[in-house]
Amino acid sequence: MSSYVFPIQYAFLVFGLGCYVLFIPWLIYTYRKDGFFSWWRLILSSSFLFYLLCALFLVLLPLPDTRDTCSMQTENTVYYSLVPFTFVGDILKETSIVWSQPSSYIQLVKERAFLQATFNFLLLLPFGVYLRYFFQKREYWKRALGLGFALSLFFEITQLSGIYGIYNCPYRLFDVDDLILNSSGALFGFLVAPIVLALFPSTKSIEAKRASVMESDIVLPVPQLLALMIDGIVVQFISGLFGFLLPFGWLTEVISTSLGMVLTFYFIPLFWNGKTIGTAIMRFRLVNEVSGSPSATSLFKRFLALYFTWFVMYTSNVIGQTERWMESAFYPLLIFFTFGVIVVISLVFLIHGLIVVFSRGRRRFYFDHASGIRPSRKNLHF
Repeated sequence: MSSYVFPIQYAFLVFGLGCYVLFIPWLIYTYRKDGFFSWWRLILSSSFLFYLLCALFLVLLPLPDTRDTCSMQTENTVYYSLVPFTFVGDILKETSIVWSQPSSYIQLVKERAFLQATFNFLLLLPFGVYLRYFFQKREYWKRALGLGFALSLFFEITQLSGIYGIYNCPYRLFDVDDLILNSSGALFGFLVAPIVLALFPSTKSIEAKRASVMESDIVLPVPQLLALMIDGIVVQFISGLFGFLLPFGWLTEVISTSLGMVLTFYFIPLFWNGKTIGTAIMRFRLVNEVSGSPSATSLFKRFLALYFTWFVMYTSNVIGQTERWMESAFYPLLIFFTFGVIVVISLVFLIHGLIVVFSRGRRRFYFDHASGIRPSRKNLHF
């Protein structure tokens, strides 16, 4: 049993690291594609990736202790078995059951050959279930069988090649029976999938909700925050370019960041139909809530609201780190004041952001409210 638990534990670790790295890109993708976040789609997609990792690690792990696997094997070691249905003969040869006594059939679940064949059958059965969800129609069973065979062949070739040259000899057997059992399991999973998928929303219901969101011109708060995050990265990139041209110092940082912000939050959307880099990636634009079109005045007010926020935070931080104040008797009070300003502003923004996010579009962020801006998915031209 430990030979199965270890690969799954390792897959869980890799999956956790992957989620940490890919969660934000996944959010950007799903909001850009659908306009809303679906927990069911996240569960299905992430569970599919986790399953593939488990299947791969169950096939490959544990790894040999040395890359020189040839030295661990005899000279006449056979690396492949090309006789189909050998597993049937192995089961019949090793079994201790008496076929005339049905009560002895329970012994099968304790025998190596039967358990190994069962494992190979079950390995790609979930793969077939996922394929049924993606393809929807039963008529695609041939695709499911072909993809199951292709995935099984990939596993077998990976083993036969010593993980593509990492090990100088294969450390596991290439077995045609594995191809047969894996492919059969994938096909069986595809055929019985409706029993499982009845518990989950169909892709049609998700597409219907997506069409409704697009038609109603709703841009939820989370994609707005993602667009703002992307624009913040753009500001850092632009300010970094300007920083190379100016002498190092706090004034250089202020000037370069100011230039980056005015370009990103004002001039780019002004001349690009209300779109910043971030909003364009998230597939919406900024328009005046009254006129329904990009407004220079509204865009400038939005820029000022964002710039003022950054400037207050940056100034408080710089004042607290200025060396000339360190010998002053008021330095502890100054540190307390600047730290308090940063903490209070951060808490206010955090609470404000949570309120807006959980309002699900009924409230707007302060920089949009103050400038009379609203996000819109209509009249996008890329």
